[in-house]
Amino acid sequence: MEFLDLPGLARAEGRLRLPGSKSISNRVLLLAALSNAVTEVHELLDSDDTRHMLAALRTLGAGVEDRGNNSWRITGVDGVFPVKQAELFLGNAGTAFRPLTAALALSGGDYVLKGVARMHERPIGDLVDALRQLGADITYLGVEGYPPLHIRPPKLEQGDRAQVRGNVSSQFLTGLLMALPLRRKTTTVEVIGELISKPYIGITLAMLKRFGVTVQQDDWRAFTVLGDSRYQSPGEIYVEGDASSASYFLAAGVIGGGAVRVEGVGQDSVQGDVRFAEALARMGAQIAMGPNWISARAPVSGRLKAIDLDCNHIPDAAMTLAVLALFADGVTTLRNIASWRVKETDRIAAMATELRKLGATVEEGADFIRVTPPAQLTPHARIDTYDDHRMAMCFSLAALGGVPVRINDPGCVAKTFPDYFERFAAITRQL
Repeated sequence: MEFLDLPGLARAEGRLRLPGSKSISNRVLLLAALSNAVTEVHELLDSDDTRHMLAALRTLGAGVEDRGNNSWRITGVDGVFPVKQAELFLGNAGTAFRPLTAALALSGGDYVLKGVARMHERPIGDLVDALRQLGADITYLGVEGYPPLHIRPPKLEQGDRAQVRGNVSSQFLTGLLMALPLRRKTTTVEVIGELISKPYIGITLAMLKRFGVTVQQDDWRAFTVLGDSRYQSPGEIYVEGDASSASYFLAAGVIGGGAVRVEGVGQDSVQGDVRFAEALARMGAQIAMGPNWISARAPVSGRLKAIDLDCNHIPDAAMTLAVLALFADGVTTLRNIASWRVKETDRIAAMATELRKLGATVEEGADFIRVTPPAQLTPHARIDTYDDHRMAMCFSLAALGGVPVRINDPGCVAKTFPDYFERFAAITRQL
C-alpha cells in the first residue's frame, strides 16, 4: 500500500490561501449548468469530486470550458439538459451524486448513475422516496435503497408536496431544493424529524438565491419553491475557500505553538464549518477573524481544555476536533454526529479505531464519540484512511505531538485537497 511517513513535528506557523469549498463548488456548477446563460466561475475547487461533476455536466450537454487558474465558463441549458440518455460515473462524490439524482429524475430523460463500491454503500433511499412522491421513475440496479440507479422520465403532473427524513443526510434535501425549479410547479418539501447539518442547507439556500431562486422557508420544517422559479445566471461568481479544510491548519496552529492564518474564509462566510473557530476558542485557543480570514494559535496557558459539544453545526470539521482531543486536558465528547456513519466511510468507527492506535481511550455510540487522551502519544502509529480524505488530513495533526506517524493511502486527499500534504509541510517544522 502507498503510504506517507510524517516525522515528529515541533511547530506550525504561517499563512495560506485555501482551496475552494467542495460544497459550494459542486452546487455552483450544477446551478450554473441549469441556468439561462453563461456563468464565469472563479476559484473553483480542483478535486476528484468537482471533476466528476464537470464530466457529468459535459456529458449531459452543458457548456463546460476550462479558462485556467481554477476558473471555468459554464453555459447553462435553461433547465433542460439536451442529452436525454446517458450513463454517468460519479466516483464517491456525494455532492455530485445526490443533486444530480434529483435533477435528472425531474428532467425527462433516461439515465444510469453509478459510482465506486463505497458510493453503492451510501444510502439514497430517502431521496428516491421523496422524488417518487413527485412523480419520479427511479429503479435500483443493485441493493434496494442504494446506488446504482436507473432514472426514467417522470410523471411531473403528480404531487406538489414531498416528505424527506432530515436525520440521514442533508444532501437529500439539498438535492430536492436544487431540482424543484425544473418542475415549473409550486412544490413544498417537508422535513420529517430533526434536520441534521443545517448549515449545509444554509449554503444551498444562499447559492439558490445567487442564481435567482428564493425558497420560502417555514423554519427548518418545510421549504417551498414557486412554480415560476427559474435559474438566472449571476454572470460571475467566486467560490469561497473551504471552511472544512481550514480546520486542519487552524488546529495545526493551536497544537503547533505558532499562529496560522487561513485566507479565503472568515466571518462573512456562508459555510457553517467556519464556526469551528468557536469550538477552538472554547478549548482555549486564541482566535482572530476578519471578513475573509481566520487565525489561530495555542492557548495562553499552553494547554487545550476538553469540551462536550453538540456538533450538528460543524459535522465535517468536528472530525478535526476528535484528533485535537488527543492534546486536551480531560475527556472530550462530540455529540450529534450520526451523519458520520454514512459518509465516505463509517467515520465514527474509523475515527475510534485510529485514535486508539495513538494511545487514546475511545468510546463510540450511534451518534457520539468520547475521547480520553493518553499520557503520551504512541509513536509510529500506522493510520488507515479508509479511502476517506478527511481521515488522512485529520491524522496528519498527530505528528505535531512530536511523534512520527504513517498515513496509509495519502492519495485519498485528492477528493477535495490534492496538494494537502505539500501545504501542510510548508507550515510545519520538524523536531
